[in-house]
Parts: sequence; structure tokens; C-alpha cells
Amino acid sequence: MERTPEMIENILFDLGGVLLTIDVNKTAEAFTRLGWGSGYPVFENVEVGKDNPDQFRENIRKVLPGKVSDEEIDQAWNAMLVDFPSQILEYVESLKPQYKLYLLSNTNELHVKRFKDIFYSKFGYDFDDLFVKAYFSNEIGFRKPDTQAYVSVLTHANLKPESTLFVDDLKLNTDAAAKLGMQVLHIEPGKLMDYLPAYLRK
Repeated sequence: MERTPEMIENILFDLGGVLLTIDVNKTAEAFTRLGWGSGYPVFENVEVGKDNPDQFRENIRKVLPGKVSDEEIDQAWNAMLVDFPSQILEYVESLKPQYKLYLLSNTNELHVKRFKDIFYSKFGYDFDDLFVKAYFSNEIGFRKPDTQAYVSVLTHANLKPESTLFVDDLKLNTDAAAKLGMQVLHIEPGKLMDYLPAYLRK
């Protein structure tokens, strides 16, 4: 059966690069200032909930030369979280009367707290209120593009894949969702407005 935009009832958004502007270089630079030798770590354990924030910070301290406070680590880790563009969020809000909106993000407890604070400070309401439900990898225990991450959302929210559009800025992630029968839209980071309105008008 051919899947078309007319069939879409639900839109499942990625966060970073789609709704939230991120710059991982800012975190890499912040850790370098704390004495990081080379490279930039990706701690998958904290993004699937295996490590809590205290364990995450201890992992960071193991590769830093000097004594570093929790606050310094948190600030460096959160430096990549830049801003929520108003135009994008206003557009997403405008979709709510027609579509059920969901979120699936690879993230962690420290980032969740920080970007929710950024959102509330800018817009004056809770981030979670933008969606029927927001799903975070550290809470569901799976990261995209792991198939189980998408299955967890589809099952918990009782969504039909063919009537659900998944939007992400990483093709690896949209390819994985497409294999489950979801409609997908791969966009360039920060370019949601260049892609989604036209897709939904098809």
C-alpha cells in the first residue's frame, strides 16, 4: 500500500537539529578548556539510562587531569544546547489541531533538565505540553537507530506506522524508521521549515 501525506495522523519529531539548535563543538571546546586531551566522548550509557548523572560525571573525571566540579562538568556537557528557534516552535504549535505530535530524542537526564529550562524561559510553558508524549532514550532504554526505540514509541502510544511521520536530521535514523513502515522525512539540521510544510502539502 502506498503511503501518502494524506494518511498522516501523527508526527514524531527528533529534537536536536530539528526543534532545538545544537552545536556539539561548543561542548567539545568546553571540555578542552577543562583539560580534555583529544577527541570528544559519546557516552551511550547515560543516553540509555544505564548511568545516572553522578556516574556520568565520574566517567568524565576519569579522563580530566585536574579536579572539576559537578557544575563545571554540567555546564560543559550542556554547552551544545543552544536555542529553540521561535519560528519553528510556532509552526509546530500550529500543527496540533490537525496532528497528534510526539517526540523521540536520544538524550540524557542532564540535557533534558537543561533544554526544558531553556524552553520554559523562552516560551513560558512546559516543553512536554508541546506533545501528546515526549519519549527520551534515557527513559525508554533504547537509542535511535535501534529498532526497539521506535517500537517502544509505536507500542506505548498505540500508533500505526503507516499513519505516523517521523522527522529527523540523520538519515540513519529515518532509514530505520522506514523499515518499520513509518513515513519518514529526512531534513537538514535546522531546516525544518524548508521541508515539513511542503511535505504535508503534497
